[in-house]
Amino acid sequence: MSSAFHRKLVEESTDIATVIDSDGTITYASTSVTETLGYEPEELVGEVGYEYQHPDDREVVADAIEAVQTESEGVQVVETRFRRADGSWCWIEATLQDRRDDEDIGGILVNSRDISERKRRDEQYRVLAEEYETLLETVEDGIFFLRVESDGSESVFRFERVNQAYEEQTGITTEEISGQTPTDVFGDELGAELEANYRRCVAAREPVTYQEELPVETGARFWQTSLAPVVTNGEVSRIIGIARNVTERTRRERQLQSQKEQLEEFAGVVSHDLRNPLNVAQARAELLGEDCESEHLPPIVQALDRMEELISDTLTLARQGQVVADMEPVSATELVEGSWEAVSTGEATVQIEDEVTIHGDRSRLQHVFENLFTNAVEHGGPTVTVRVGQFAEDGIYVEDTGPGIPEERGAVVFEPGHSSASGGTGFGLTIVKRIAEAHGWEVEVGRGRDGGARFEFTGLTLGQQ
Repeated sequence: MSSAFHRKLVEESTDIATVIDSDGTITYASTSVTETLGYEPEELVGEVGYEYQHPDDREVVADAIEAVQTESEGVQVVETRFRRADGSWCWIEATLQDRRDDEDIGGILVNSRDISERKRRDEQYRVLAEEYETLLETVEDGIFFLRVESDGSESVFRFERVNQAYEEQTGITTEEISGQTPTDVFGDELGAELEANYRRCVAAREPVTYQEELPVETGARFWQTSLAPVVTNGEVSRIIGIARNVTERTRRERQLQSQKEQLEEFAGVVSHDLRNPLNVAQARAELLGEDCESEHLPPIVQALDRMEELISDTLTLARQGQVVADMEPVSATELVEGSWEAVSTGEATVQIEDEVTIHGDRSRLQHVFENLFTNAVEHGGPTVTVRVGQFAEDGIYVEDTGPGIPEERGAVVFEPGHSSASGGTGFGLTIVKRIAEAHGWEVEVGRGRDGGARFEFTGLTLGQQ
């Protein structure tokens, strides 16, 4: 091929072709330098290339020029920052070849291309890799990586690595399990259970979350595990798993469930084994009163009625503290009016100052208002006024015009058995607090605008009627 043809190929190439002599002076530059760097070729001819290099890169370029002239291969590749005509910098990948013996070239041929975009991507990947590694090693949850291999009809899973948190929580290290299958690590039975979940993730091709039992030497046993598939070329090639140690939480939940069952058993005993003989005693006392008169009968009847009240309040206390699962919007107006009619209020009055809806369990909320209204009448007298309204975005209040609750007693009024009213069971306000907590609310007692008792509930979901 002729030198003219070679020159045509060079001029039509998007790469920059330059020729430099041994000291780096440019003797030729192809026309593509204009599009890439903004210079006209004649502007660079006679210039020393080092002066256009970033100062931090000049030594690397000088070493490459020296090496290309002394090493037998005569080819060097270097990445350098080159100053454009507008003063900005771009990354250039330059391939240097010793062509001093070529009569058409007579120097070091440098083929250069702009790799700025690639360098930006590489930098982004580097930053992402650093962030990923930092996250991997600082997150408190255990993270594990599985390689998914195809073995005919089904997948084979092999551990690749685990993060530091996984090692600390399980006592199992990357070195111990890398390349091994779940059955290799955890045995046939447990390994098969783990693989069943991994296959479920592969089949779904989307994240799955579940709780599993995986006893390890550190004492951890229960885990909340999430699996995410990594799809490559249409196939699940890896699984990333995140395992959160929920051993203590699970133990607490089981303990609470056991306590709940015991409480329900107790409530059943109270309801059946105590109430039945109590009803018999009440009936017998009534018959005895018809047969004869005795000064001892009224205290007996009063004591039996008192026992019935205690049993009723104890059952309510045992059953109303359970967490409310299903809530519905309830009209505060209807709730207050229904509760007011259900208790003996005498000449007392109730005022509804804000019409709102409360999201909660209607039956339990009625217990709250009935107990508060009863408390107001017992302490404030038959002419007391009770007000119900909204005082915050998430709060309602119930206050009365009675004598109020002394500040020093505010901390104990919700305790079981506490009552200052003659004949009270002491469970009324305890039931109020338990039902509020079952809804996820908080309740506090203070002084109302007229000095009476004021109960404030916060954490509610409210709406306008």
